[in-house]
Amino acid sequence: MWSWHFLCIFAVKMEHLHPLYSQLERPERFTYPFCYEPHPLCQLAAKEVQEYIAAHPEIREDADRGKMFGVLVVEQDILGSPRKSYAFLAAYSGLLAGRNDWEYFVPPVYDAQQPDGHFKTTEREISRLASISNDTRPSSTTSSPSDTKALSQELQTWLFHQYQLLNARGEVKDLVDIWQEYYNRPKLLRKYPLPPGGTGDCCAPKLLQYAYQQGLKPLCMAEFWWGATTKTELRQHLNYYPACRGKCKPILTWMLQGLDVDPDPELLGLQQMELPVVYEDEWLVVVDKPSGLLSVPGRIGQYSVETMMQQRYPDCVVAHRLDMGTSGLLIVAKSQEVYRTLQEQFVKHQVKKKYLAVLERPNTLNTQSTQNTPILSQGRISLPLRPDPMNRPRQLVDLEHGKRAVTDYEFLSERVVALWPQTGRTHQLRIHCAHPDGLGRPIVGDELYGTRRKDQRLMLHAAELWFRHPVTGQEMHLSASSDFLL
Repeated sequence: MWSWHFLCIFAVKMEHLHPLYSQLERPERFTYPFCYEPHPLCQLAAKEVQEYIAAHPEIREDADRGKMFGVLVVEQDILGSPRKSYAFLAAYSGLLAGRNDWEYFVPPVYDAQQPDGHFKTTEREISRLASISNDTRPSSTTSSPSDTKALSQELQTWLFHQYQLLNARGEVKDLVDIWQEYYNRPKLLRKYPLPPGGTGDCCAPKLLQYAYQQGLKPLCMAEFWWGATTKTELRQHLNYYPACRGKCKPILTWMLQGLDVDPDPELLGLQQMELPVVYEDEWLVVVDKPSGLLSVPGRIGQYSVETMMQQRYPDCVVAHRLDMGTSGLLIVAKSQEVYRTLQEQFVKHQVKKKYLAVLERPNTLNTQSTQNTPILSQGRISLPLRPDPMNRPRQLVDLEHGKRAVTDYEFLSERVVALWPQTGRTHQLRIHCAHPDGLGRPIVGDELYGTRRKDQRLMLHAAELWFRHPVTGQEMHLSASSDFLL
């Protein structure tokens, strides 16, 4: 009689499918890919992928520069048995060492890399025409730059139509239709008429497409980063990350139809929290906002500092903001007049703020930094920032188009740093700590630019605040101790 172990191996004939031996319980629902804690089955599968990468020098050399990998755990029948077993699929985003045909990993949704295929053939022809158009000699047959640009756009659109994406119901839709149905409002469609380049080549679409094509039942999914933090990708080695919202949200909204998916945890409601008051008079209140509470109402809920305070003072307005994960001092104006006076001080950079942060230990894989000298015990970071439109709410360092962002810092110990922002850009302190040209060490608990473990908060606290009272003119200096430094 065949053993269960042998039957599992016998069942795993399919290319790219790898057995996963575990007695762990299957998840109740499939992973919500944009905000999740990786299921233990995914962690087991990811460990096997990481061992595979480490054992293959050609793959590892390219991955060490920074690459996103993904795993999809599936359920499969055991031949001749009512029992089911686990297996997993693995994928990488984009190309790996210039290839998209590594045996261990699932294939792309559409293979545009075939040298004699339509895409590559046309791409070479466009490049030839572009080189001719750059020739300064006049010719009636020379193509203009606008001609080659139009050909490139036509080729890109053709390519997107080749991505015929399945969902769990077995329905098929091409990438252009998926994109335009997702962004179906005229204003959004004018802004995003077609997907950006590379859409459809991330881990999650590859994994789901292959699973559906082979009739496999998806159980859970996770994506992790391998390699160095780069100037454009502030991600940490072996940390798990959600699927990108810009490119993958429209696609996965389609591909997950027919699966029982976990609800978005950010929409389940926010925990009710106490709001300690540090200072109050008839014109304003300064509170010590706890980590995990919004400053103002947002897309994930109405419960916030502002709505809480408006129950007591209906006309009050939060004068500035802290990220949801950041704790510390926040000024609330009790009237619009006081709010406007405070805003003038913020605009003129007359408000001084001091933050305390706990940093991760140095990561030896962060080899992409251009720093030639060690980080000083104190100094200034100047890295301009702009939003990443394809992966909100993440921000990017952009030396050409970014807005000025300046932070002064001083190390108080090996891991604790005091931060004085001279500007107020979104995620400024978090990026200035994490970026290779900043401190090169993310703040502990930063799920966007560092590593966040379960039930761990962002270790960033607005500890001190200096401002001029908007009515009395008194110079105010307030402070709030941080629980993570006690």
